[in-house]
Amino acid sequence: MIKLEPRGQHSKLMAWLSPVFAGILTLISGAILFALLGQDPLEALHTLLIMPVSDIYGLAELCVKAAPILLCAIGLSVVFKAKVWNIGAEGQLLMGGLIGSACALALIDAEGFWVLPLVLLAGMVGGALWAGLAAWLKTSFNANEILTTIMLNYIALNLLIWAVHGPLKDPDGYNFPESAMFSDSALIPTLIDGTRIHFGMLFALLAVVIIWVLLSRSFLGFQIKVLGLDSSAARLAGFREKRLVWIALLISGALAGLAGVGEVAGPLGQLVPSISPGYGYAAIIVAFLGRLHPVGILLATLLMALIYMGGEMAQITLGLPVALTGLFQGMLLFYLLACDVLINFRIRIPALSKSAADKLAVKEEAVN
Repeated sequence: MIKLEPRGQHSKLMAWLSPVFAGILTLISGAILFALLGQDPLEALHTLLIMPVSDIYGLAELCVKAAPILLCAIGLSVVFKAKVWNIGAEGQLLMGGLIGSACALALIDAEGFWVLPLVLLAGMVGGALWAGLAAWLKTSFNANEILTTIMLNYIALNLLIWAVHGPLKDPDGYNFPESAMFSDSALIPTLIDGTRIHFGMLFALLAVVIIWVLLSRSFLGFQIKVLGLDSSAARLAGFREKRLVWIALLISGALAGLAGVGEVAGPLGQLVPSISPGYGYAAIIVAFLGRLHPVGILLATLLMALIYMGGEMAQITLGLPVALTGLFQGMLLFYLLACDVLINFRIRIPALSKSAADKLAVKEEAVN
């Protein structure tokens, strides 16, 4: 029987090389897949990974795609460091977009510099409160946060769909399920004229710096990491476990909420049913691909955003299904987990005992 045995020492170098190996294996598998679909593998990979960023507009779109993923992923790095498995970044993003949109529509006739900060704050509060539900269920009833956050994702999605078909639907929108366009005061300014890149990318980069300082230079970050490494040691040291769970989830939810409101107040300019193609789920892959380190997460985010853009480009140029994006994300996650297992464990095939070998020899003789 094949067994997995833990390796005596864990190599930090191999841990960082694991995402590289996963990326290479994903490219090889993608090339084989394209060949089976009747496409030139090199041309298809060029369409997927190079063509989307071959000009300034493409690079700007890369940043537009990267901003919400980066915000969700850097927030998830906090909870994952604490070994709190928040799978609800998608729902928190949707609630941030929903609450932020409600605020923007309530202030649609208002003007002033204060409108946009209030809308962004509302989105962050919406995401944090949605994550707070999971924190309350975990700390009060010991409910598994994986299950609760997944279920809250679907509740958030249905609340958003209800809102755009009901109280937030534009009365002058010809019955389309969308809100009215936000006022200029509630929109995030663009950074480069003629593109859709906006200050949301700067918010995401600022969040990366803040979380990096929080986890590496603050006592709170130290407590969060100790909780993740050994909860018993954290309790013995006097760290309040429930308080840390609340803080980690609220930070993660607030950043996901900022990602959601950044989408509706940024490139969309209104609330629509599909404000996210799955950024919150992709952020989970990004967080682990980046080894929960801010710099690694930033690089992994750019790769994930490129895969989103490449999937759309492959659909337009090569006529391939848009599900190609999810397929590449799945292969990337699969190979990452596989590489991590082989790096941390060795495959052991036990030798047959003498009695078992004798029995096997008798069976072979009987067959012959």
